[in-house]
Amino acid sequence: MNARILIPVDDSETTEKAISGFLGNRTRFPDRITLLHVLEDKLSYRAIPEPQLASIRERAREAGYKFLEKFAERFREAGFNPELRLEEGDPIAVIKKIDAEEEIFLLVMARHEGGGEVSDILFGSITNAAMHKVNCPMLLF
Repeated sequence: MNARILIPVDDSETTEKAISGFLGNRTRFPDRITLLHVLEDKLSYRAIPEPQLASIRERAREAGYKFLEKFAERFREAGFNPELRLEEGDPIAVIKKIDAEEEIFLLVMARHEGGGEVSDILFGSITNAAMHKVNCPMLLF
């Protein structure tokens, strides 16, 4: 079985909740893990000259890899050898693309405390959007 678990990470409390919940149940899951961090494509400003924009993007990618490595260390300590994946674009579009192209066994995410469905509908949520747009099973914390 070549299936893997996809765990998107960002700097939110929900990421911490998802990772803690997952690692707390680590013996129940296969060991093929991909940690995904998406650099949202908000760097397409026309007022910034292209050479400066390229420099900003490069620094954002370097920071993104360091960010992923921070989470990867926790998974290594728990006995996993995670694949690190840094992408650019809309987080939902990236997650949907990975789900379509790879054999994703499970997508692990968490919801914001106190939000709920009404808040998700009014303000949007990456987790809520993923629930409606991906085909793989999801584990929510």
